[in-house]
Amino acid sequence: MSRDSNYDHHISIFSPNGRLYQVEYAFKAAASASGLTSVACRGKDTVAMVTQKKVPERLIDPASVSNVFTIIPKIGCLMTGHSPDCKALVSRMRYEANDFQYKYGYPIPVKSLAGRIADIAQVNTQKASFRPLACTAMLISCDDESGPSLYKIDPAGHYLPFKATASGSKEQEASNYFEKKVEDMGGYTEDEVVRCAIMCLGSVLGSDFRGSEIEVATVTKGRNFKKLTEEETERHLNDIAEMDA
Repeated sequence: MSRDSNYDHHISIFSPNGRLYQVEYAFKAAASASGLTSVACRGKDTVAMVTQKKVPERLIDPASVSNVFTIIPKIGCLMTGHSPDCKALVSRMRYEANDFQYKYGYPIPVKSLAGRIADIAQVNTQKASFRPLACTAMLISCDDESGPSLYKIDPAGHYLPFKATASGSKEQEASNYFEKKVEDMGGYTEDEVVRCAIMCLGSVLGSDFRGSEIEVATVTKGRNFKKLTEEETERHLNDIAEMDA
């Protein structure tokens, strides 16, 4: 029997090798629970995020199934992982964002929101009465001071700004795709950023999409966070098809 075999019963006990197994299990659950892959990237004045959309049952209204959420008008969020945990974290983000505006009189910067939510997630790894939320959050915004911003928060409470990132079952493959494009991304226009994200998702999944099978959202300098309609998504898919023809 492995020396570490008895160290995964409690979240707050390190193994002799310095590992917290329950936190590692939370990462695995966040990546595999939904079976989805999500990607996001930023350009000159725009950040775009794309994820798969899967309706678990035919009787469910497709309009009620979404992993893209508005936190405040200038900040959007893409959640990947265990659905109830995702919705609980979104509710907490909205509370923190509105509490900040109530106290200080101006909208919360995306960096401050990411840091606050990461702190809360980290506390969940410290006590045996808690458990980490099995979900990964991507936050996007575009303000006058910092320009387009993309942050990713993991179940352990670690957060960083990214030029492009991914989460879910094909996270590593998507990251490899973005690494080949990252040198050119800084100059991408809004349409180019959206197409880059869609093409990344299509490349790692090895399939073509219809507008109803993916969710696309953007935030651009001077405009609020916006989730694209199926018709707008189809337009981008058609443009990509013409580029490949």
